[in-house]
Amino acid sequence: MKKIAVLGAGRSAGPLIEYLATHPDASAWNVTVYDQDSETLARKTASLANITVESGDLRNEDLLDRIVKMHDIVVSMLPATMHLPVAQRCVREGKHLVTASYISPEMQALDAEARAKGLVFVNECGVDPGIDHMSTMEILHRLKREGAKVTSYESFCGGILAPESPTNPWAYKFTWNPRNVVMAGSGGAVHFMQEGKYKHIPYHQVFRRTEFLEIPGYGRFEGYANRDSLKYQSAYGLDGIRTMYRGTLRRPGFCRAWDVFVKLGATDDTYPLERVDQMTHRDFLNTFLAYHASDSVELKLMHYMNISSDSDLMEKFEWLDLFTDELVGLSEGSPAQVLQHILMKKWTMTDADTDMLAMIHRIEYELAGEQFRIQSSLVAKGRSADVTAMSYTVGWPVAMATRLVALELIPERGVLMPNVASLYEPILSELGSRGIRFDERIQRL
Repeated sequence: MKKIAVLGAGRSAGPLIEYLATHPDASAWNVTVYDQDSETLARKTASLANITVESGDLRNEDLLDRIVKMHDIVVSMLPATMHLPVAQRCVREGKHLVTASYISPEMQALDAEARAKGLVFVNECGVDPGIDHMSTMEILHRLKREGAKVTSYESFCGGILAPESPTNPWAYKFTWNPRNVVMAGSGGAVHFMQEGKYKHIPYHQVFRRTEFLEIPGYGRFEGYANRDSLKYQSAYGLDGIRTMYRGTLRRPGFCRAWDVFVKLGATDDTYPLERVDQMTHRDFLNTFLAYHASDSVELKLMHYMNISSDSDLMEKFEWLDLFTDELVGLSEGSPAQVLQHILMKKWTMTDADTDMLAMIHRIEYELAGEQFRIQSSLVAKGRSADVTAMSYTVGWPVAMATRLVALELIPERGVLMPNVASLYEPILSELGSRGIRFDERIQRL
C-alpha cells in the first residue's frame, strides 16, 4: 500500500482529495493532507473518513523532511516557488512527485538523478498546463498516424465567468489565484513563432497584441500571448513548425482595459508604495498620474492614457470603484499588491457566480495534398463559487496522475510532463467519463 502526502489544501485540492478518497482503487493507498490552516483541512476532508490530516507550516524544513521521508508519493499543491525544495527532498529520499505547475529550469535539472533512481516526477498536470498538453498530444499523435504534416499550432485557455453569472463590465472575476492574474505577463517578453518568423512581445505591449476567437455556442473571446510558446516545440514534436502560439483567453474588452493598469505602472511589484495605510482608491490611481492643480483624477487618467470621455474603459474603472475615496485597507504593499487588494473587493466570486474554463486548439495540417484546420474546444462550468471549474480541471488531472504513479502504470522515469501516452490516454479517458470532453471540428482550407 502506497503512502501519499498531499501538500496544501487550497483552491484545487478539494476535488483532488475527494478523488483519492473515493476512487475504487483507494484501497491501494493511504492519504495524508497537510496544510497550515486547520479549518480548511477540516472543511475539505470532513466527509472523507479515510483521509488523515495534519496542520503545520510547510515552510518548516524539519516538517518537510519528515513528511517526505514518511511517504512514497508527494503531491505538491503548494505555491510554485515551493515545489523545488519539495522536489530536492524527493530526489534525496527516493520518492515520487506530482505537481500541476510549470517545469522550471531548476526542476528540469533534477531529471537525470530522478531517472537514475527510478523516480517519476510528473509536472504540468493540471489544466493549463496539463489538459492542454494532453489534448494536444492526442490530436498530434493521431495526425501523425494518419500521415499528416502539422504546419500551424495555436492554443488558448482561460478561466472566466460563466454566462449564467450576473454581468459586469469586465465580464470577469477571479476564478484562480488573484496574484497570478495581476502579475500575468510580467515575467518578461513572451515568445512565439508566426508564419516562420520569431516574435517577441515586451510586457508593456502584451495586452494590446490580441486576437479574436469563437467557441461554438459560447461566443467571442480575445486571446493574448502567454509565456514562452517556443519551449513546447520539441515537447510536442513540432520542431520546424511555422506557427507556434500559446495564449490566454478573456472576453473582448478585458485586455484593452487591463493594458491601462500595465501602462500606468499599477502592476509593478518591485517597490513598496508610501503611506498605503492612508491611501484611498482614488489616491492609488493618482499616484501614477502627473500633478495638476485643478484637473481631476478622471481627467488626468483620460488625458494620460488617451481615453475618450464616452469610452467603455471609464465604465470599467468606475465599476471597480477606482475613483472613490474608499480606503484601500492595507498597511503596506507594492503597486501590484494594492491593485490586487482593490480588485478583490469587486472581483471575488459570490454565491450568485459560477466560473467557466474555456480552451481552444487550432491546428492546421497537410494531408494527401490538401490543407485542413482542426478546432478543438473545451468548455467546463463550475457548480458554485466554491466548487469551481478551475478547481476540478486542475485537481482531477493531478489526482489521476497520482493514481497512475501509485499503481505503477507509468513506464517513463525522470521529470515528465503529460505529453506521453501512458499519462494522457488514461487521464483524458477518465476526464471524458466525468464530462470533460472536447468538441472537435475539421475544416478544409
